[in-house]
Amino acid sequence: MLDDWEGVGAVTSATEQGRLAGPLSMSVANLCHRLQPQVSARTAAGFAEVLRRLGGPLQVAVAGRIKSGKSTLVNALIGRRVAPTDVGECTRLVTRFQYGTVDRVEIVFNDGRKQVLPFAADGMIPAELGIDIDQVSHIEAYLTNAVLQGMTVIDTPGLGSLDAASVSRTEQLLGAAKHRKPDDEEDDEEGSDELDDTSRNAVAGAEAVLYVVTQGVRADDQQALAAFTAATASREAGPVNAIAVLNKADTIAPESVEGSGGDVWKAATLLSEKQASTLKPRVADVLPVIGLIAESAESGGFTSGDAEALRQLSEMDDDILETMLISADIFTSWECDVAAGTRLRLLEKLDLFGVRYAVEAIRAEPEITAGSLRRKLLDASGLEAVRQRLSIVFAARADGIKAAAALASVTALAHASGDPAERQRVHDAIEVLLAKPEAHQLRLLEALTLVASGAVDMPEDLSEEVLRVGSSADIGAQLGKPGAPRADLAAHALERAGWWRSFASFGATPAQSRVAHVVHRAYFLIWQQIREPQA
Repeated sequence: MLDDWEGVGAVTSATEQGRLAGPLSMSVANLCHRLQPQVSARTAAGFAEVLRRLGGPLQVAVAGRIKSGKSTLVNALIGRRVAPTDVGECTRLVTRFQYGTVDRVEIVFNDGRKQVLPFAADGMIPAELGIDIDQVSHIEAYLTNAVLQGMTVIDTPGLGSLDAASVSRTEQLLGAAKHRKPDDEEDDEEGSDELDDTSRNAVAGAEAVLYVVTQGVRADDQQALAAFTAATASREAGPVNAIAVLNKADTIAPESVEGSGGDVWKAATLLSEKQASTLKPRVADVLPVIGLIAESAESGGFTSGDAEALRQLSEMDDDILETMLISADIFTSWECDVAAGTRLRLLEKLDLFGVRYAVEAIRAEPEITAGSLRRKLLDASGLEAVRQRLSIVFAARADGIKAAAALASVTALAHASGDPAERQRVHDAIEVLLAKPEAHQLRLLEALTLVASGAVDMPEDLSEEVLRVGSSADIGAQLGKPGAPRADLAAHALERAGWWRSFASFGATPAQSRVAHVVHRAYFLIWQQIREPQA
């Protein structure tokens, strides 16, 4: 078992290396350390694992239906084509991409054994592993990649048409399996230093979710998202720790979307807004993206040779090129000076939309360099907007997200112990932590989750206000007044603080009142934050 001194080491090491996300994570880490001597050996071992995770990067799981382009998007986000995108053994396994000083792949077996695996010749994880994957828990990929220093990306098998084994592996790693062992088995393992399955799952979950949809979004996508996010370490995923992307935006027929004016990207934006209304409040937003172009432009897949081939295509007669761009078959089979194999490569890298966009960019700027063309393609993919939203929703709130997820894990570990006294001891310690002023963000996250999940019923306009205040790190966005002068923001924050205090006292149900008091406090703290620089 990891004893108390190792728990101290986890806190100290994380603090010394500056890896704790912020003061809330530090408070939870200190709580775990204080509780370790007061709980069972098994629960203490679970707390040690919580401490380890608190010191690591934010864990972001990429989820979605099969063939939604999840792995392609993972490659784009990492900036390296390393996750297999074709169906194979590897795509049926959960893969964790994390920072490492040496690039390597480790296969983690169900019994805890690990086997180092070389990358394939193309730099990717081999699609076929050459082993019995029923014996495999998941894959750990370590990359010397700056992006992964602040975020661990978890690529999951596609939802919807998975085999049972893939579902089980995903649940085990993300913590969805909440089963308890029979009482007689628990008695046999009395005093064991090892974590039981329930405890292990309680601390293994992802802390945030990036959900991938396509234009063919199904009516049960919201239920699928809810089922997936229930497997994360958070109490319940919502707009604070989940966003969605509309992938393959270039495949949308603009004539099928009213108001698009024939523009593909406009159609994708409008469709994203429509899907957001379906998936909210489980996600903060839905953003369009073209994962294939993003992957090619960001991971080095787009070369100067590709740029030259596109330049040759741009010199062709308009009518001929328009005919070629009608379909992939016509594009690759047409007789022209650009070799068919080269055109097939362009399709694999950019698809027809990307080819057309690149040709238009070259015609508009004949002297454009291959590097500048790559950057234009990256801009056209929508990846930067996704990254910015990830930064706002995830990175800026990493401290609160990680602390909330850790507290949820601590609660689950205490509950799994089966000891009422231990459970009460942990509950009391958490309540003391949450009562501190600096822990208000955790109260706000909890209030937002209660409203977003429907556990506390609120009038629609008030629900929207709670979600707005709790779902952004930007003060203007929190107040619903982006770009407003500081004086106006301060006045509005103070006015809303007073309103919510009155509502909590005179117009709310007991459940609503608890939320209202938290929102009142949030507005008051925002007012203080705006006023402090002026003072």
